[in-house]
Amino acid sequence: MYKHFFKRTFDFMLALFGLVVLSPLLVIVTIALYFANEGKPFFFQLRPGLNGEIFKIIKFKTMNDKKNEAGNLLPDGERLTKMGSFVRKTSLDEIPQLWNVLKGDMSLIGPRPLLPEYLPLYNETQKRRHELRPGITGWAQINGRNAISWKQKFEYDIWYVEHLSFVLDCKIVFLTLKKVMKTEGINAVGAATIERFNGN
Repeated sequence: MYKHFFKRTFDFMLALFGLVVLSPLLVIVTIALYFANEGKPFFFQLRPGLNGEIFKIIKFKTMNDKKNEAGNLLPDGERLTKMGSFVRKTSLDEIPQLWNVLKGDMSLIGPRPLLPEYLPLYNETQKRRHELRPGITGWAQINGRNAISWKQKFEYDIWYVEHLSFVLDCKIVFLTLKKVMKTEGINAVGAATIERFNGN
């Protein structure tokens, strides 16, 4: 009952409440990133959601679009702005995804939505992460976030799919807030972003 009805109801109500309460903060961060990223405060990207259906995710943009002489984007670490680093460290970049939750593309809690090009690389077990709507936070996020391996991340995702419950979601919310305050596991070790998934 919770999985098929109440979870979506709670998602909608809490996302709406969050957008209203956090609207002043959203405006401030939007203005700050507008200037930091030369007029581009938001980041849009296609991601697979429930049953692998593609949707457009929205986040705050933490890296600029500066390129080298050859016209290629500079490495992630060089494009991460000071404001972007702060936004990412405090997890403020995730807040716009409340709009995705409101629309029904995402859930507050679930496996994180990854890149569409990863879809053909999943084995049969890993594909099960798409049995649920992707989440802003999830079991993998509170157990290491970007500091753990892809193997561990997928194992946590599938464990969540198999053990979904209201009590577990409440636990994840509490532990997520704790992680955010400690700013743990934001980046992969020695990198500004997590390494790409290349299959098993």
